[in-house]
Amino acid sequence: MTTEQSSLTVSRAGPLPLRQAWLVLAVVFVAEIMDLDSSVANLAGPSIRADLGGGPMTLQWVLTVYTVAFSLGLVTSGRLGDILGRRRLFLLGMTGFTLTSLACGLAPDPGFLIAARLLQGLFGSVMIPQGMALVKIVFPPQYLRKALMPFGPIMGLATVAGPILAGWLLHLNPFGSQWRSIFLINVPFGIAAALLGRRVLPHHSGEDPGTRLDLTGVALLTAGSALLIIPLIQGRELGWPAWTYLSMIASVAVFALFVASERRSPHPVITPSLFRRRSFVIGLLIVGGFYASLSAFVLVINLLLQLGLHWTPLRTGLTLIPWALGTAVAVLLAGAVLAEKLGRATLRIGLSIAIVGLLALWWTVVHWSTDVTAWHLAPSLFLTGFGAGLMFVPLFDFILGDATTEEVGSGAGMLNAVQQFAGAIGVAALGTVFFAGAAPGTTHSYFHAAELVFGLCAALYLLTLLLVGRLPKHSQQAH
Repeated sequence: MTTEQSSLTVSRAGPLPLRQAWLVLAVVFVAEIMDLDSSVANLAGPSIRADLGGGPMTLQWVLTVYTVAFSLGLVTSGRLGDILGRRRLFLLGMTGFTLTSLACGLAPDPGFLIAARLLQGLFGSVMIPQGMALVKIVFPPQYLRKALMPFGPIMGLATVAGPILAGWLLHLNPFGSQWRSIFLINVPFGIAAALLGRRVLPHHSGEDPGTRLDLTGVALLTAGSALLIIPLIQGRELGWPAWTYLSMIASVAVFALFVASERRSPHPVITPSLFRRRSFVIGLLIVGGFYASLSAFVLVINLLLQLGLHWTPLRTGLTLIPWALGTAVAVLLAGAVLAEKLGRATLRIGLSIAIVGLLALWWTVVHWSTDVTAWHLAPSLFLTGFGAGLMFVPLFDFILGDATTEEVGSGAGMLNAVQQFAGAIGVAALGTVFFAGAAPGTTHSYFHAAELVFGLCAALYLLTLLLVGRLPKHSQQAH
């Protein structure tokens, strides 16, 4: 029996040998870090617009279409993994993500780039959920916690390094690639990870032949999302014609039909009993408000520094280090200490600090205006990042604190999808607010527009803070 045949036999019987399991973990790590490309694109937004042309609406589509596609794909990709096999879907997602990253890097015009970003988001949504499921399959139970522990520090480090790397690449401009390098850098890593994945990922990865996909539910969810996102992005530039309002009203009706369809479906996309749990419904609102505010903040601070102050992408990336560092430190604290000791209060503390940070940022922008420096911004950026970082690790666990074992998987998938979709809504809605007040060539208008958005972000955080008290006192992990 060959080594490959022996390995395959073990993979079908259960966990893999540790050496092979660690290689699977390395492949999944690469996939997770490649997905950070969605946030790095915010830093390159002004460069993309300057090179390819187009108005604010074009930039919003480039940044939003990825997260919309990603969020919609997340809803169904977990079920597809059960039906088609997680190994097959992970490799499909990794290969597709790599090829669409290449397509983004070679895009000749905005329309091509938007289409490539759409496909990139869909392939990313296929890849990411399978990765964590594969890690849980390949490790023996006694090693699983040890395997998952590096995720927090590595993703925190990637959060810190992402803006710096993007700014450095844009500044270095390898081979004259300009903004294209932030997409092209995925290609060699994706090829290496896909080749390694074909060798080490288990062939038997938790398929359930009895699982079915609710195509009606998927279609209604997709239609409702499109009816909401399209008018939010295009409405301002088109002068808010009547169809934009009708489309948003129709989206509410379609989402209601989706909920009704889920209750009747024998194979629902989302476990219907979750909607009878107050904590889950409240949790959807908290996730929506928090991530809409967060995504809008990341977009607007990048636009303010690059378009308003005409700072280079590298200088902008370096200026955002305090924010990324605050986020990384808080993620480590929340995961290792605070969430277990303080319980639900961790979320309240995080949101309170984030609100203080946003208000401090608002005051800094108002007070210093065009004379603002990176040192002026550093304290408020650190507080904003630290507060948000305290939310990342424990939030889903508290929302699912009273969910049953059967509900947790579906609930976590839905929360991940809402997180991504809320991010797209934040970019679309608050990005529209920003561009409505920012007049090209008028520096002060960018500051006034940013002040308004920072204030709205703080208000959204405050609303989510008021809702946190309705969540369970203890997290799912405490059960």
